[in-house]
Amino acid sequence: MSHTLTKDSPNDGKARAGLLDTVLSIIHQKDGVLTRDLIRSPGRFGLGQVPDRLKPDATTDMVCGYCSTGCSLRVHLKEGEAVNLTPTTEYPVNLGMACPKGWEALNVLDADDRATRPLLRDASGELKAVSWDKALRTFCDKFKQIGEEHGPESVAFLSTGQLVTEEMALLGSLAKFGMGMLHGDGNTRQCMATAATAYKQSFGFDAPPFTYQDFEESDVIVLVGSNLCVAHPIMWERVCRNPNNPEIIVVDPRRTETAMAATLHLPIRPKSDLAFFYSLAHILCREGWILRDFVDAHTNGFDGFAQFVQAYTPERAAAESGIPAETIEKVALTIHEGKRVSFWWTMGVNQNYEGVRIAQSMINLALMTGNMGRPGAGANSVTGQCNAMGSRIFSNTTGLLAGRDFLNPTHRQEVADILDIPVEKLPTENSLPYHQILEGIRTGTIKGLWVICTNTSHSWIHQSDARDLLEKLDFLVVQDMYHTTDTAQQADLVLPAAGWGEKEGTFINSERRYGVVKRVRRPPGEALPDFSIFRLVAEYWGVGEMFRRWETPEATLGILKELSRGQPCDITEIGDYATIDHAGGVQWPCTESPEAIDQQRRLFEDGHYYHEDGRAKFLFEDSRAMPEPPDTEYPFLLLTGRGAASQWHTQTRTGKSAVLRKLYPQGVYVEMNPEDAAIAGLESYDKASVWSRRGELKATVFVTPTVQPGQLFIPMHYEETNRLTLPHFDPYSHQPSYKDCAVAIAPAN
Repeated sequence: MSHTLTKDSPNDGKARAGLLDTVLSIIHQKDGVLTRDLIRSPGRFGLGQVPDRLKPDATTDMVCGYCSTGCSLRVHLKEGEAVNLTPTTEYPVNLGMACPKGWEALNVLDADDRATRPLLRDASGELKAVSWDKALRTFCDKFKQIGEEHGPESVAFLSTGQLVTEEMALLGSLAKFGMGMLHGDGNTRQCMATAATAYKQSFGFDAPPFTYQDFEESDVIVLVGSNLCVAHPIMWERVCRNPNNPEIIVVDPRRTETAMAATLHLPIRPKSDLAFFYSLAHILCREGWILRDFVDAHTNGFDGFAQFVQAYTPERAAAESGIPAETIEKVALTIHEGKRVSFWWTMGVNQNYEGVRIAQSMINLALMTGNMGRPGAGANSVTGQCNAMGSRIFSNTTGLLAGRDFLNPTHRQEVADILDIPVEKLPTENSLPYHQILEGIRTGTIKGLWVICTNTSHSWIHQSDARDLLEKLDFLVVQDMYHTTDTAQQADLVLPAAGWGEKEGTFINSERRYGVVKRVRRPPGEALPDFSIFRLVAEYWGVGEMFRRWETPEATLGILKELSRGQPCDITEIGDYATIDHAGGVQWPCTESPEAIDQQRRLFEDGHYYHEDGRAKFLFEDSRAMPEPPDTEYPFLLLTGRGAASQWHTQTRTGKSAVLRKLYPQGVYVEMNPEDAAIAGLESYDKASVWSRRGELKATVFVTPTVQPGQLFIPMHYEETNRLTLPHFDPYSHQPSYKDCAVAIAPAN
């Protein structure tokens, strides 16, 4: 056989060279999409290196729109639009830190299911897009018709702690003074009503006394029903910065992430808090560990309280709470020896059928030991939502504007004079609380409901009943960022609202600090800021003239200043948005220029409280048994609460972030003690059915010793969770008690 050698043709050489170039370009792309994304450039504005495509031409700071911590985020702007963000390094709240939700705050604005046009349910039962004119005419015609046929009590609204303060005030004033509604409440009833009521009764005003600096100055920190690591990660970071090597005592049935980091975890039996805290007071009285001069000068009712707690011996508390008597004695001694003791609570106390008295049992301990009005001290409620504090003061729901009382004729006249409206326009009675508004639907008293920026069909206790009640309404209006929320899907009319970052105003955080929210994105489609929607409703209703002064959110802040004058929450000298922004936020009260006052201020440093006599009150009563304890048919007690730092409430927003969704289980799960799991024949990752007297759900089992025997834990964020919960309420705050109901569990069929 012979071989013939031939030369390549020019075309063959070119083909091989082209193939080589193609292979090399795949291995090392110089101009691909990923390559361009990886290019970094100096970001200026102190940002260091940033992606070239996101290089900003300006930055601005604004307060985060998730939890009550009130972190500041530095928003990166390109041609006037937000393209990225980082935490603000010098802001006194977060000091350059942010949790996963904050980092993703912009991305959830781009979700595909944003509400972009008004939607009206047609004769076939479908929600169809309509014009704003059609939507607002229908809104007013329907609500006016209901009011004319059934009276002013027949229409109500449910608001939120996530609107800016100026929007809350306009809504509450429009609804009650302009539209003639008697009843309106907010979803802050689900998280902060207990704390607000406890403070009002004890101090004379809803006045959280602390500043976040106290986390770093205490030498004893008592956290009650608070998984700070997960629910408020930046506050936990402030605890971690404490240079005093503090004693951290966590009172919680579960061994939470926070409990694991504590110096002492007290796995208290659920709903035994009062016996436990009263026994601490018993020991302090028994040993004479009372700051008697402070008590005599600044409080009322201590002698009656001291007599009352004689019955709450450590032995009694041990029997009720499961905490050994010697441990209770040790905690009391730790409080006595502490120089700066602070008590902190969140939903584990607030969402409780006797939550007001539990909160006051901690207030009592702080008062009797003089741990009030001093650095590192206080009885301190950590708020839930970004503007729950704004809702408590200015929403005009359960209290008249700026902490006044609807029942007080002097207060009504003050508000009427400031707003230049006839005093007859102001209701002379209090609104029904949230659960009684829903009961009003059941009885037929309430026929129309306006739901703003909240998801009742998901979040309300005994969920299936709430959904059935909403179906009974003659007309349901839902105003929200997203048209896909559980409640929006039940609505007759959906009004598309702008979200955080698409409007302006102020939030008030847990430590009473005003922070500014700015418009850094355009709302999608025809969506409008809630403030603009309320002004349009006023015009279509025919009361636009009454609200001419409420021209913009910043003009409205000027009205709120006047409303606050002389009140404990006085902000008459807070300045404009630019002043607040420049100051790094401003705590109320603010009766001097923000530049002239300390920006880490606590209340009651002078020992003067807001009751007429200037004294705080000791308030107390015996504990009560839970209404639905476990039994043979339903042998487990269900606890609910925060699941992960990347989840928020009903996941309306956090569920839109691909990053956040990777940080928590997508399906509902139930935590169960190993002893119980073995008896039930369940292992981790098994599917189980969990049911109560009200409903059932399927969940993935997670076996963990962090849950005590006889208890189950399911995060609150999943749509299914509130199928199980029992509707019962604190008698003073009317807050739902989400964290105790009897359930059963078995392998799923």
